[in-house]
Amino acid sequence: MTRTDGPILCFGELLLRLSPPGHGPLFRESRLDANFGGAEANVAVALARLGRSSGVISAVPDDVVGDAAIDALRRCGVDVSRIARSDGRLGLYYLAPGAGLRASAIVYDRQNSVFATRAATAYDWPTLLAGAARLHLSGINPAIDSAMADICLAAMTAARAIGVPVSFDGNYRASMWAKWCADPAAILLPLVDRADLLFGNHRDIALLLRRPLDGSTPQGRREAALAAFDRFPNLRHIASMSREVRDAGCNVLRARIDTPTDIIETDAIEVSGIVDRIGTGDAFAAGVLSELGVGGGEGAAEEAARAAQTGLALAVLKHATPGDQSETTPRDLATFREGGFDVRR
Repeated sequence: MTRTDGPILCFGELLLRLSPPGHGPLFRESRLDANFGGAEANVAVALARLGRSSGVISAVPDDVVGDAAIDALRRCGVDVSRIARSDGRLGLYYLAPGAGLRASAIVYDRQNSVFATRAATAYDWPTLLAGAARLHLSGINPAIDSAMADICLAAMTAARAIGVPVSFDGNYRASMWAKWCADPAAILLPLVDRADLLFGNHRDIALLLRRPLDGSTPQGRREAALAAFDRFPNLRHIASMSREVRDAGCNVLRARIDTPTDIIETDAIEVSGIVDRIGTGDAFAAGVLSELGVGGGEGAAEEAARAAQTGLALAVLKHATPGDQSETTPRDLATFREGGFDVRR
């Protein structure tokens, strides 16, 4: 049975991020800063910092690197009891942060990691998901290879069988898909079929439906959402965050949640002086997940509006935080909502 007070379980790969200090190019400096991340783990951390019970289902090396990765989650209050250990390596990625008109760039080094090579038979999904409030995963997992795509399908199928709702973040990574799959939609369609909440915009929907969709107007964005609801009858919400990139240090963000009958859209917020853009979409997802389905007593539209506002707030605040993960607490969130940027004394 699903428990609304149970943990939100995030299934995905833990990664080590290596990036130069400041905003210089890769390998220009004599050192690289190390941080742990990974899309689903980032969501779990952001939820835990908000006081929401969360856990990670993953696999890491049985060595000091794996110890450090697990400890990074445990210190944030994330349940790590579902993380397996075995011989092998942790996946990593290099980040070249953007500056001015130079965009950020990421290079992955995650082939043959412990997570990527873990056998499907190693996952006892009914046991892993017992008591969960939700299963959350993203399109990064199935982009690894066909075996991982099958594991994701098994996880989502098992969740639905025991009444655990499923959220899926598109998180399309073209460089990963290009290595092995010419038609990602064929892999993604049965996954999104099993989700009740999709994080994605008109571009994600166009990929899934294999046809162009215009997201340049409000009407076009609504038509894309309705097309997704028509194709995926299990969907109840589609959450998205639009971003206008003025340069690497200044973006304009707006959040939106579509339901089959309603549109909830926030005002735009300009984010300047960006410290670190990586993980902002994960922070947005966590903010939405922290509010949807918590039983606040208001109507569905009011709950969705609160979820959109919380997701946007977490995303905005993450831009001021180095590393992959949100550090926003309920107190930080309340302060942000009050407004004002002077020193708090």
